[in-house]
Amino acid sequence: MENIETIDSVCTYCGVGCDIVANVNTKTNKIEKIFAHPDGVVSQGKLCIKGKYGFDFVDADDRLRIPRIKKSFLDKNPTIKEAIASSLVEYDDEWYESDLESATTATAMKLKEIQKNYGEKSVCSIGGARTSCESSYLFQKFTRHTLNSPHVDNCARVCHSPSLSGMKVTIGEGAATNPYNDIYNTEFMIVIGSNTTEAHPIIANRMIDVARDSDNLAVFDVREIKLHRFAKYKAIIPHEANLLVLNMLAYVIIDEELYFDDFIADRTRGFDEFKEKIMNDPYANPDYFKTLEGYEDLSKMIRKVAREYALKKSMIFWGLGITEHLDGSYAVMAIVHLALMTGNIGKSGAGLMPLRGQNNVQGACDMGMLPYYDPDYQTPKEVGLMTPQLVDGMLSGDIKALINMGEDITHIHPNINKVNKAIKELELIVVQELFMTDVAKKADIVIGVKSAYEKTGVYVNAMRRLHLSQPLVKSDLPDDWEVLQMLDKKMGGDSDYASSKDVWEEVQKVAYRRFSGADYHRLEKHRKRGLQWPVHTEDTPILHQLDFRTDDGLGLFQYNQYKLRGMIEEITTDSLSGYHLTTGRTLVHYNNSAQTKRTESLNKRYSEDILLVNENDADDFKSEKVILKTEFGETTPLTIKFTNKVQPKTLFTTFHHESSKINALFGDKCDEVILTAAFKSIKVEIVNI
Repeated sequence: MENIETIDSVCTYCGVGCDIVANVNTKTNKIEKIFAHPDGVVSQGKLCIKGKYGFDFVDADDRLRIPRIKKSFLDKNPTIKEAIASSLVEYDDEWYESDLESATTATAMKLKEIQKNYGEKSVCSIGGARTSCESSYLFQKFTRHTLNSPHVDNCARVCHSPSLSGMKVTIGEGAATNPYNDIYNTEFMIVIGSNTTEAHPIIANRMIDVARDSDNLAVFDVREIKLHRFAKYKAIIPHEANLLVLNMLAYVIIDEELYFDDFIADRTRGFDEFKEKIMNDPYANPDYFKTLEGYEDLSKMIRKVAREYALKKSMIFWGLGITEHLDGSYAVMAIVHLALMTGNIGKSGAGLMPLRGQNNVQGACDMGMLPYYDPDYQTPKEVGLMTPQLVDGMLSGDIKALINMGEDITHIHPNINKVNKAIKELELIVVQELFMTDVAKKADIVIGVKSAYEKTGVYVNAMRRLHLSQPLVKSDLPDDWEVLQMLDKKMGGDSDYASSKDVWEEVQKVAYRRFSGADYHRLEKHRKRGLQWPVHTEDTPILHQLDFRTDDGLGLFQYNQYKLRGMIEEITTDSLSGYHLTTGRTLVHYNNSAQTKRTESLNKRYSEDILLVNENDADDFKSEKVILKTEFGETTPLTIKFTNKVQPKTLFTTFHHESSKINALFGDKCDEVILTAAFKSIKVEIVNI
């Protein structure tokens, strides 16, 4: 252990937000090992394979360390080229290398020109969920107040925006109601639309421990997942059936009078109208499944699940399998309805748990990195456009500049052919990143920044828990907020922060409803435990114990009927044909794999996106690889793996490798309320090659 320092921090991957410890060689400035605190509240002494081994990206040879400016951009902007000429160093045929001062000068000069020519709102900012709260806060502040543009958004748009939307309407707060450890206090669990062992494995560990002991788990998914092995109720549902199933659960609870009268009377409104609508909805009766060939058993199973949920202290967990649909916001509202009807909210072991994806997507939203919310979810002076609307604005010529902070929009967003066409219309794309991701390659100016393992900052995990990270290794790269501060000053702003602590102290004042008591000193003191917002004198592990966070303190019932479509309509009319694709993650990679693929042992395990096909459909797949095709685009050739874990006529693949072009398949279909892409179901054509 000579030259080895042990440092506490927080994992840089998913929204679970595991506490980590790193052994760092102070002589070489390298991470030697990462492991979990034996007594860590979140990790419970365990890390997933990404958290444990996926740190090689920090020292990767292709790490972006020196700012780059595209030659073609400078050729179009000779005045800017002249202003920074002395800093330019030849890199390759496409890029110059420069310094941070010159890169931010070039950015500021072009932003000023664009806003002068096209107006202040011609500029937009996207990203922030992969960096700290301090940087996300300054990103939206810089855009809204210095650039005077309302157009800010983050990757919640392609994941959990419907959770925020649906929960905000019904209970006034779009965040998890309970800590993870309440899993040990619950009597019954429903998991729907979450492949938890792959996407949130440290939470799945808790579920499995409890399910083994108590046999109290129901799992709903369109394919068989690992969590089904431990479930009492193993429900395989048709594509796009979430709202259908959730309304059926509510129907049974009402029909069999299993609801909690006193809770409904004291703490909710709108139940009588909700009750009348659902009891007169032909799609809400579980008997409807008796008419769907291959899914008849769900009619009885849904009734059993509803009874256990209503009569026990219960929790519901969901992921992108709920939110990435046309009715994602409505499905989230339907989940909340179940909790309101049965009083399964506001107490230990009973609550609602949206399983957030990115390491700081909860924090980015809390910081106001959304077009319709200021920090602390307050109303902004002007509501901006959401990302899909911004893409349309690029095509129409209304949006002329994009500042992108850690969001690979040309890889992880839908309809990537359209997105790529849109960004070609821009006059400026600036990207702050760790690597030359797909969007960075298409940018005009790219600035390398510190990773989470090289800086100090606050991250908020999926259960509202604040963790203060600290650097594991030293880096001379700037933090995201430092780049933004340089830009802010050059654009006439008044940013003057000496450290991330200064930024956070401002956050505490601006977003005082959540963070007034969460200063750095306190967060340092509770680094292993973390603090769950709202944090004032004490923190708040469980929300909604006395009132909901709506204007009147009451939970709202607002019924949304399922609309017949897609696979269910085809089964109903005996016309099921073709193949329906769904997408998701695998354990070893994270989203665009920009970090995980730099660890050879992880990338070897899953070096390409694999297409899972039901073994009974083998006759349609005549080659080792196939191309998937829709009207919007097509993938590159995908390797096939036959399995019995997906249903006939159902396909599954991941989206981690940009070379696969999975998101070229998806068009503009999205959640009706909040525009989150319908990634979880699309009909595809098979092209054998």
